Amino acid sequence: MLTLAFVTLLYLCLAGVGVYLMKHVFAKMNHAPYPPGPRGLPLVGNIQDIPHVKPWLTFAEWGKKYGDISHINVLGLHIFVLNSVKTAVAMLDKKSSIYSDRPVVPMSGELMGYAQTLAYLRYGERFRLFRKNCHRIFGSRSALVVYHPIEEMETRRFLKCVLAKPDRLQAHIRHTAGAIILRICYGYEVKEDNDPLVDVAERALDQFSRYGITGDFMVDFLPSLAMLPEWFPGAGFKRLARECRETVEEMAAAPYKFVKDQMAAGTALKSFSSDLLKGRTVTAEEDHVVKWSAASLFSGGADTTVSAIYSFFLAMTLFPDVQKKAQAEIDAVVGPDRLPSFTDRPSLPYIEALAKEVLRWNVVIPSIDHCTTEDDIHDGYYIPKGSLIIPNIWFMLNDPETYANPSEFNPERFLAKDGKEPETDPRTVCFGFGRRLCTGLHLADASIWISTVMSLAVFDVSKVVENGVEITPEIDPSSGLISHPKPFKCSIEARSDKALALIQQDTS
Repeated sequence: MLTLAFVTLLYLCLAGVGVYLMKHVFAKMNHAPYPPGPRGLPLVGNIQDIPHVKPWLTFAEWGKKYGDISHINVLGLHIFVLNSVKTAVAMLDKKSSIYSDRPVVPMSGELMGYAQTLAYLRYGERFRLFRKNCHRIFGSRSALVVYHPIEEMETRRFLKCVLAKPDRLQAHIRHTAGAIILRICYGYEVKEDNDPLVDVAERALDQFSRYGITGDFMVDFLPSLAMLPEWFPGAGFKRLARECRETVEEMAAAPYKFVKDQMAAGTALKSFSSDLLKGRTVTAEEDHVVKWSAASLFSGGADTTVSAIYSFFLAMTLFPDVQKKAQAEIDAVVGPDRLPSFTDRPSLPYIEALAKEVLRWNVVIPSIDHCTTEDDIHDGYYIPKGSLIIPNIWFMLNDPETYANPSEFNPERFLAKDGKEPETDPRTVCFGFGRRLCTGLHLADASIWISTVMSLAVFDVSKVVENGVEITPEIDPSSGLISHPKPFKCSIEARSDKALALIQQDTS
């Protein structure tokens, strides 16, 4: 059995090397050069240069050394890293018709099941239907007004939870994000604790964070390894992928069944799914598209806003002067007798700037993959069909030529002052580019803003003091598709008796 296994593995490896050599030979036939980049090894190329920990930092170093576009080759796969907004816009926005595909990712996409979600979907008709559905419901700020009461109510409940158990801040943020996205996507109202649909989302996100990073498994570079059976030596990734796929399928199916059951009973609340299903008979394809459109929003929204809001609390812990300025604006505009609402947003420019700085300062999605569907020549460089294009969003939002002192948390950079224009709005970069622009960007923006303004209205956030020593949190974001701040301690207390009364208002 081991002999057969060895022969099979050898065959698969030789097949992979053969594909690489053929690609290498054909690549030599083009007349334009590749962009500069790290020098690779024979046959395997730059496989040793792929960064697995905080890759955006390595990508930024390549940018300093090689320019706005750098290139590596891993087993025949061409990878291009973009380190400037100008280059990303020129390629991914202006030539979006050929730069909007996604690469096939064998582990997280095909084996774990995420290939059915919008983030992994190949560019084509189904992709366009997904985006059309999302744009119809969430395509503008004005379209989201109908969901503002849900966001405000769930954020009020969040304030109560934080007041009761401030040491469980991250769990409260995650629960609230899940509650908002489940209510908006499916009309589902979560239970206070241990909600089954929130739990399955958290399980899926935990599995994705551990096993979903592209390149962590050799199958991402040698897709033929996916044909190996689970019992095959070294094929343990197949078992992990199967377990993850079961969770992903449950995450998509359980809430979708709920909303369809509610519609059949005539008790469904207004939601993304019910709006797309009501009043018509859907085909099997349309049913699949609605189901996985909702699952895409659910899985994405349940984690990205968590990172941003947790980053906000980290910033308030580290930068008390910013917190005081923001609270002074809220006190002047809103007053102490009510909580802020979305109707106050146009009157709170400093809060608006603070929410922007949260998105810039601790980048939620440091980079995101695009793939080319045709050969291209860009700035004299050859970009082959099927290449992986990675815009380094982290560096674009930390580029000192765009943002003064980028490591500093400074909301005032986004306010016009003394004749100086505001710095570039990070929302033009942090949500991606071209036809891969995040479909839930307006929902994420609204969730971050309302959580920021309500929390500042009633809470003072500060460093924890233990045994007479003030504990300063570390700024150390995690690696992964979605980057989170390192867990930290902070003190969260009601600002006043009036603030306490506002938090304790009935939210039933």
